[in-house]
Amino acid sequence: MKKVLKFITLVGLTVGLGSCGTVDNGESINAVGSSAMQPLVEAAGEQYSSLNMGKFVNVQGGGSGTGLSQVQSGAVEIGNSDLFAEEKGGIDAKALVDHRVAVVGLTPIVNKEVSVKNVSLEDLGKIFTGEITNWKEVGGKDVPVVLINRAAGSGSRHTFEQWVLKGKQSKRSQEQESTGMVRQIVSTTPGAISYVAFSYVTKEVATLMVDNVKPTEKNVMENKWIIWSYEHMYTKGEPKGLAKEFLEYMESEEVQEEIVPQLGYIPVSKMKVERDAAGKIK
Repeated sequence: MKKVLKFITLVGLTVGLGSCGTVDNGESINAVGSSAMQPLVEAAGEQYSSLNMGKFVNVQGGGSGTGLSQVQSGAVEIGNSDLFAEEKGGIDAKALVDHRVAVVGLTPIVNKEVSVKNVSLEDLGKIFTGEITNWKEVGGKDVPVVLINRAAGSGSRHTFEQWVLKGKQSKRSQEQESTGMVRQIVSTTPGAISYVAFSYVTKEVATLMVDNVKPTEKNVMENKWIIWSYEHMYTKGEPKGLAKEFLEYMESEEVQEEIVPQLGYIPVSKMKVERDAAGKIK
């Protein structure tokens, strides 16, 4: 475990040093897309590069829509996505190959001064559609609700709206590309609410239970907590070369049993249920 802790401290440095101009030789690939899974791919990429000198994985965010469109166009080798390709308009899912490397749970987060600890799924939806505008309406203090949303191309937003809003549209509000920025704004804004992957929850914000169910990994595994998605790494056709090697590493015991759980994700093998692109549970 010491090895894992060591490389986690390095996340935040550029994973692919070649993108900084400090490495002139070596082999590199680009993995772009979901910010919810960015910490996982960065950490695994850093560790992979340390084990394979001269091979680099350049990781960038931008959202699931960006990852899917860029891998489809051939601009990058890997597109990271919280969405099934079938869920994104303009994407030819048949041309892409899906590699599911983890599961991520999403949780509503609120400013720590918000006194509410639990909401119903129905009321959570009403908060984001703008039907509930003050925390006193759900048992809290007389404080206006401040919505912080993710950008339209975000896989996290799609997942949240799919399972919480049931097809309704979020109220227009602040939109942020970065999950880290969402957390920062919520932590410093009275009455603020948004949602992030479990892996982004820190002591600066509070989480909400939904229908008295806690946002825990165990509850995701059993589908008691329904706000979750697979973490997909898509390739255009079957992967080759370094992309193939890195994806095999992502599925290795080292990543699945050490890096994935330590960073707050869930190995796919631990799930008690399976969900398809239409949202049906098997």
